Amino acid sequence: MTEKLQKVLARAGKGSRREIEAMISQGRVSVDGKVAVLGDRVTGSENIRLDGHVVETQAESDIVCRVLAYHKPEGEVSTRKDPEGRPTVFDRLPRLQGARWVAVGRLDVNTSGLLLFTTDGELANRLMHPRHEIDREYAVRVFGEVNEAMLQRLRKGVMLEDGEARFDTLKYTGGEGMNLWFHVTLKEGRNREVRRLWESQGVQVSRLMRVRYGKIEMPKNLPRGGWSELALDQVNYLRKAVGLPPEQESKVDVNAPDRFKQVARIRKAVRKHNTRVKGAGTGAAPKKPAPTGSRGPKPGQRQKRKTRM
Repeated sequence: MTEKLQKVLARAGKGSRREIEAMISQGRVSVDGKVAVLGDRVTGSENIRLDGHVVETQAESDIVCRVLAYHKPEGEVSTRKDPEGRPTVFDRLPRLQGARWVAVGRLDVNTSGLLLFTTDGELANRLMHPRHEIDREYAVRVFGEVNEAMLQRLRKGVMLEDGEARFDTLKYTGGEGMNLWFHVTLKEGRNREVRRLWESQGVQVSRLMRVRYGKIEMPKNLPRGGWSELALDQVNYLRKAVGLPPEQESKVDVNAPDRFKQVARIRKAVRKHNTRVKGAGTGAAPKKPAPTGSRGPKPGQRQKRKTRM
């Protein structure tokens, strides 16, 4: 059985399919010594090279589908690299070998909340496609006068610059005066759609947070900047929702006393990361390197390790 070359390379963690298609077009990929072209298909047993380096490939059946729930803070961008040097949602994710994390959709820089990542590019693509109608729920605080006629228009549909849009559900949840909280759901992920819907009624969104994706809710006690891995039943719920076969394995130990990273450790890592980013953004002087004679941590200190998965 053959697969598209870009799919095999994406599974090996060499980039998204679109990025790999660009690499193939640039002549950077070869198969059995021959420069690859778009449309090439492989079995996985070939000698595949990227920029002259051999790529270790795996069959799709050998890959364990993994999914992370990440609590995105405001101020992070949903790209791998930002030309402006802003922090990205990928900065704190656990490192992988022979795979890569793929974001399931995006949240804009001023939106916080639940963002899913997976090692299965096909799962990510299907979850993002509107034909599967996976609903997303947001908690939104708006500033301005809101009346029932406005809410009815948002439920029935209003015309935006890229077509008609509406909230599938819209529920008032609290607040007074000009600052009101609502919970809304959508079954598609158009750019800034929640904000643009409210702006069409003359009110501004002052805070926006995604709290649910399908049946996956933000894990309790997960601080901003923290992540937790979904258990096998949750992974298979997502796979079933988009017509993919169930996964048989999981990296999550359901019998462990604490399945998630300890909250204190996550908060400490978040504080350190924010301090580092803030220092870099203000031009703060870097820390002095340790003396050349230093061969390890000081007595009483633990040696720091990078999280690898």
